Amino acid sequence: MTTDKSIYPWGHHRPYNSYAQYFERTFGERVQKTTIDAGFTCPNRDGTVARGGCTYCNNNAFNPSYNDAKKPVEVQIKEGIEFHANRYRRAKKFLAYFQAYSNTYAPLEELKQIYGPALETDGVIGLVIGTRSDCMDEEKLKYFADIQKTHYVIIEYGIESTYNKTLERINRGHDFQNVVDMLHLTKEYGIKTGGHMIFGLPGESRQEMLDQVYTLNELPLDNIKFHQLQIIKGTHMAKEFKEAPQNFNLFGMEEYIDFVVRFLEKLNPNFVVERFAGEVPPRFLVSEGWGKIRYDQISNAIEKKLIAENTWQGRLFQ
Repeated sequence: MTTDKSIYPWGHHRPYNSYAQYFERTFGERVQKTTIDAGFTCPNRDGTVARGGCTYCNNNAFNPSYNDAKKPVEVQIKEGIEFHANRYRRAKKFLAYFQAYSNTYAPLEELKQIYGPALETDGVIGLVIGTRSDCMDEEKLKYFADIQKTHYVIIEYGIESTYNKTLERINRGHDFQNVVDMLHLTKEYGIKTGGHMIFGLPGESRQEMLDQVYTLNELPLDNIKFHQLQIIKGTHMAKEFKEAPQNFNLFGMEEYIDFVVRFLEKLNPNFVVERFAGEVPPRFLVSEGWGKIRYDQISNAIEKKLIAENTWQGRLFQ
């Protein structure tokens, strides 16, 4: 069994480029994200490019209880910091995480009125901005590049799949090339980039899902997140699932753990892995899911399997 951390280019003992260790290495201490719902929507919801949103999406399923778009951003951040203070007592620095919907889908002047107060809140050292590639432009990138001179900034783009057939099926409203182009443009402005992927989307075989790693490896990403598909109540996909469950091939827990290990072996070792899986309260799930298994149990199981198989992120990277 390999335990020598010198084999890992990220410089710590864990067999993948861990998000937690990345921040401790960067800032010298724990940094915690606190989420905000700033009341945005998406262009595939309001009719600009489509209606109904992504077929799998129900933001209520992952918004923390302290998030409420009716509350000012500063209030949500302060309540989030208080919430995390009980769980993560070592955390003294926080990132304002704008998670719900597309958080650059507004004119720049409106964005300034949202992000300015967030950065002025005590304890906040930067921004994590979740958005779509078709909701960003150079004017906004210049603004975020200026912020990055004094604060940590990362733009997280929803990739979801590298296949256009899938993006069309889930009503994404843009193609994969749109994501590629915006990632490169964001990098040109010196801004950190993140990507979000969903494994298990209908119409993709397991091999197709695995083969996406080669395309992702060529993208200018700093961070990456992985989620397994979960069927959420109140979504169009829940309706599809009810009408034709045979069209879905959801991951079992053990199967997913093995899949992620195989994916990580081929993944660019420079990518910081932020999440391996999604966690949704059972009351939101249409399908049975994985029961009461929590995210940290999945994460630990993946790490143990990597160690047991004497493998690690990027071992087979080319």
